[in-house]
Amino acid sequence: MQRLHGLIDRGEGLLDRLERRTDPSHAVDWQAPAFRWTGRQQLQPVFRVNTLPLADLHGIGAQKDALVLNTQQFLSGQPANNTLLWGARGTGKSSLIRALLHEFVDRGLRLIQVDARDLVDLPDIAPLLSDRPERFIIFCDDLSFGEDDPGYKALKSMLDGSLLAPPDNLLIYATSNRRHLLPEYLDENRQARNVDGEIHHGDAVEEKLSLSERFGLWLSFYPFDQEAYLAIVRSHLDRLGQAVDGDASFRRAALQWALARGVRSGRAARQFALHWLGQQPDESA
Repeated sequence: MQRLHGLIDRGEGLLDRLERRTDPSHAVDWQAPAFRWTGRQQLQPVFRVNTLPLADLHGIGAQKDALVLNTQQFLSGQPANNTLLWGARGTGKSSLIRALLHEFVDRGLRLIQVDARDLVDLPDIAPLLSDRPERFIIFCDDLSFGEDDPGYKALKSMLDGSLLAPPDNLLIYATSNRRHLLPEYLDENRQARNVDGEIHHGDAVEEKLSLSERFGLWLSFYPFDQEAYLAIVRSHLDRLGQAVDGDASFRRAALQWALARGVRSGRAARQFALHWLGQQPDESA
């Protein structure tokens, strides 16, 4: 009898080890503020997150307010929307999502970054989170799809259309330079029809609209004007301890930097701030 109990104990230990190998939720370090889905059925913890305070994001006040409000509703257990942040490159879309973690990590917010190629795994990710007390945002950065991309249908189903409801502690925030996430072609507009004075899009356009419209909240981002761009540069330099108010050479150099890149964006402003700071003489030398 004693031998039988020993065999049972050994069998239970073996089953436990097998479960830990096959169930990724057993191996997750849930103390991490963020995670990456590796595409190998694993959530990889990220302890050093590339983020910044919400107050350091300038020129996108309306978008910031809308996304913060939606996230606060989510953290409070109230209804909230999956969100698409779309528009000009380098205008702070992904920075805004990462800044939410800086603001709300103490309230249980966690980010999970999932690459577009791994969106087919969404049905495997959701069950890992359903029983957790934290509130998770799946973060899809720079999202776009090809015509036959399998991740397209997986995301579409997760947003709205699957028989299985997503967990209450899960939202999807995605960024894209494309409003409808798929390439758009001129000949697709020729398929539109006029029916009793109403425009009816062709099937190709309707299919593309059907994904983006499943995001409940759309936030649009536009290129910055000259003064907004300069204000963002000053903000970066202030945070780095370099005052430039009234410096005409700074203003001229910052504008030339943006002109050379063909864009006034938050990304260009940050890159110029680093360049300008690196060019200044070291007063401690």
